[in-house]
Amino acid sequence: MEHEQRQSLKKYLDIALRRKKFIIFCLLVCIVAGLGQYLRTPKSYLATSLIRYQRQSVNPSKMSPDVQTRIREMVSTVGQQITSRTSLERLIKKFDLYTKMREKMPMEDVVVMMRDHHINIKPEGRGDIFRVSYHGGDPKKVMLVTNELAAKFIEENLRFREERASETSAYVKDELQMAKKSLDKIETTMRDYKLKFYNEMPQQRDVNMSRLNSLQTQYQGNQDSIQDLERTKILIQEQISLRKKEISGERQRMLSLMESTGSVPGPGQGGGYELEELSGVRRALKALQIKYTELHPDVRRLKRTIKELEESLAAKSDSGPESEEVVDTFGSDAVIENQFGQMILQQKGVEYNIERLKKEKEEIRSQIEKYQKWVEAAPVREAEWTALTRDYEQLNRHYQELVARNLAAESAESLERRQKGSQFKIVDPAHFPEKPFKPDFIRIMLVALAIGFGMGGGLSFGLEFLDTSFKDAEELEPYLKLPVVCSIPYIFTEKEKKWNKTKFVLWAAAFVVSVGIIIAGTAYMIYTGRIIL
Repeated sequence: MEHEQRQSLKKYLDIALRRKKFIIFCLLVCIVAGLGQYLRTPKSYLATSLIRYQRQSVNPSKMSPDVQTRIREMVSTVGQQITSRTSLERLIKKFDLYTKMREKMPMEDVVVMMRDHHINIKPEGRGDIFRVSYHGGDPKKVMLVTNELAAKFIEENLRFREERASETSAYVKDELQMAKKSLDKIETTMRDYKLKFYNEMPQQRDVNMSRLNSLQTQYQGNQDSIQDLERTKILIQEQISLRKKEISGERQRMLSLMESTGSVPGPGQGGGYELEELSGVRRALKALQIKYTELHPDVRRLKRTIKELEESLAAKSDSGPESEEVVDTFGSDAVIENQFGQMILQQKGVEYNIERLKKEKEEIRSQIEKYQKWVEAAPVREAEWTALTRDYEQLNRHYQELVARNLAAESAESLERRQKGSQFKIVDPAHFPEKPFKPDFIRIMLVALAIGFGMGGGLSFGLEFLDTSFKDAEELEPYLKLPVVCSIPYIFTEKEKKWNKTKFVLWAAAFVVSVGIIIAGTAYMIYTGRIIL
């Protein structure tokens, strides 16, 4: 097995040695082609700027763009803004980019080509650093365009954050105004309802119950007082009836006594008639004193009349013991009449108090009915109030949340306007690119060498396989089916030796000259800057 492998390796080496000139030729051709490809390919310079996302030092609120938007989403959004057609078209005109391409293509295609193939925005390994790159043919313009893109990145980010904060604040303010209008409307309805049914509200139930119990107690006390006064009135009426009977009996007894003594005056003599007149005048005086004061003319006139009648009776009382008894009887009758008047006054006072208490009783009854109505309506009002306040509580919570969100949005907007929020900062600006990043000379040469060796080797082995001549004695034995006893090498004549020597010299000279030309040309182009390592 090892012998076969060695034979195969020897066979391939023999092929390479026999076709070495062809392989070297292919290699030199590919090197020259690689140099030509490098020289034909336009040089492209790359400039890169590093940007770091610097978070705000003040604690962000819930309405801050940092909380609402992730960093990578923000970078993607701002990147789309700076690579928009308007922004890139302005950039192309400012730095006069793609002059020849703009003559052949519309501006829209040039912008798409620049965005898709020449601009690259991607994050680094760490999440807060980003790379903005641009490549082109002019190194100075490449540097300026890259720095302009980095500056636009920061500018657009600030504008985006401020617009986002302003839009959020305006939206929250609109929502707050709508919630406030709805809340004011419900509060107005609740206020009107409360003013209309204040005494029937559930909060007043305890007060109403307490007042109702007090009124019922007062009503019962008033009823008891009326009953007591009614009994007092009945007693006074009974006493008045008794007094009337006593006065009537006394008068009858006095008249009979006067008749028995013979001192009863006749119709024109004045005696008994004056007593009756005096008694009538006194009763009239008592009636007037109830209505008028002592200074009333009728009261004063009756007093003078009573005084005259008393003097007249006193003058007649000197006639005897019977007359004295009559006078005593008359004095006793006067006392009884005085007590009778007092009882009349007391009866009228009791009747007045009864009427007053009855009026108070009616007022208390109306108040009791009113408070009973309020107490009975409390459950209905409680259900209506619960349905009314249910929406109010939910809307009030929503309103308080909007107030807090509005304060947070205004705070975030203030931070963004003063540029105190999170922002992008250029860590490493783009520098002047000293050498192009493509085409890569070393890579192209390595590829050319690989292609040269591959093409030379492949063609050499292909030609060997197409050549049917025998190259080795071992190939002859299978064909002739005879063993090979010995092999005689090819014997060159003197002429052939000289020709072979001449061909070798010519080939070596051509190889050296070709290699020298390639090396010299490469060195010259490196020196003149056409080739940049």
